Amino acid sequence: MLSFLPGPVRGMLAFLLYFLNSIVIIVPLVTVAVTKFLIPFSFWQVISRKILDVLATTWIDVNTFNMWLMQDFDLEITGTEGLKKDMWYLVISNHQSWVDILILQRALNRKIPFLKFFLKKELIWVPIMGLAWWAMDFPFMKRYSKEFLKKNPHLKGKDIEVTRKACEKYKTLPVSIVNFVEGTRFTPGKHSRQNSPFTNLLKPKAGGVAFVLGSMGELMTGIVNVTIVYPDGPKSFGEYLCGKVKAVKVHVELMEVTHDTIGSYENDPDFRAHFQTWINGVWEEKDRRIDTMRNAA
Repeated sequence: MLSFLPGPVRGMLAFLLYFLNSIVIIVPLVTVAVTKFLIPFSFWQVISRKILDVLATTWIDVNTFNMWLMQDFDLEITGTEGLKKDMWYLVISNHQSWVDILILQRALNRKIPFLKFFLKKELIWVPIMGLAWWAMDFPFMKRYSKEFLKKNPHLKGKDIEVTRKACEKYKTLPVSIVNFVEGTRFTPGKHSRQNSPFTNLLKPKAGGVAFVLGSMGELMTGIVNVTIVYPDGPKSFGEYLCGKVKAVKVHVELMEVTHDTIGSYENDPDFRAHFQTWINGVWEEKDRRIDTMRNAA
């Protein structure tokens, strides 16, 4: 490892390696994605998605090597026993930093199918990565505030439609769909403004999880419930690159997809109330687990 280098030097080298890895992988990714778009036959759609997943998994392998080479932190991962690479999973996690994505990928790569994230539509314009995310069939969602939807009611349900279309694509090949249930990164300010009932978490947004389960619940092998803790507090991506992250704890719990978690969230008020109670219960347990993980020696 090169952790002996000064933080800024290590940060620049790590960023360069991430950048070069992305540049190298983007050409074959986009080439395969374009042929998938131009050749609409089902057999090629399946083959091309398999090729894309192999390329993406290799990309994560190189990023993980970069993490090992440049970063000097203790990583504790528990609970991954029983996960399989040829099954369908919904992955839910708390969210504190962009670093969460790298940690999730390192903890779960090659243990379950390649992770697909629901991303804000604006992220498609991120240089290089936006193109890579498009090539890998990441769904881009446009989120609207309640105030905006009141003024533009015709846009209500558009994000749900994106979820449905994405889930249809994912039925032909095993996939792991990631949902950061809080909808945004945790900060003390957001926590205070929400008046969140949880000590370490924002309020969970049930809709995205409910729609994925409603579309694919019968196919899903399970829910991979991930809890990420930074004992010294979460860091920004820049701080991570410079070696400011000293320790990360990851706990994975494989939960069963039960019949009472599958239903019409949009049209059934009783199911919606039940599902919100269920996801709040999951979040209460996660809140307690975070305290336990922080206090553990």
